[in-house]
Amino acid sequence: MKTIKSYKDLQVADLDKMALAAEADAGQALPGLRESLAEARAGVFAEVHTPEQIAARKRGRPAGSVKAETKVSTTLRVDADVLSAIKASGKGWQTRVNDVLRDAVRRGKLAA
Repeated sequence: MKTIKSYKDLQVADLDKMALAAEADAGQALPGLRESLAEARAGVFAEVHTPEQIAARKRGRPAGSVKAETKVSTTLRVDADVLSAIKASGKGWQTRVNDVLRDAVRRGKLAA
């Protein structure tokens, strides 16, 4: 098989032969290989992004995924045995501690 040295070579290459050769080397079927080769031939791998396109991308969480009232990171010192017991309750322990404290505030237990 001819070696692909340029994009022009890829345009005229037999993608099925390339896929069969790659799978023979791998010793197994490679899911998505033919689709990836077709995308490469179509130039999807070489899309050019302008600085304007890059700047227009939104970073961070998707819109609507952030609550209006965000939580605040803080350091809280508690006894080691208390922390161990809380963490032993499993995943989500920080949320449960927040819920317990919220309930205490709501009931007036933590009023100054």
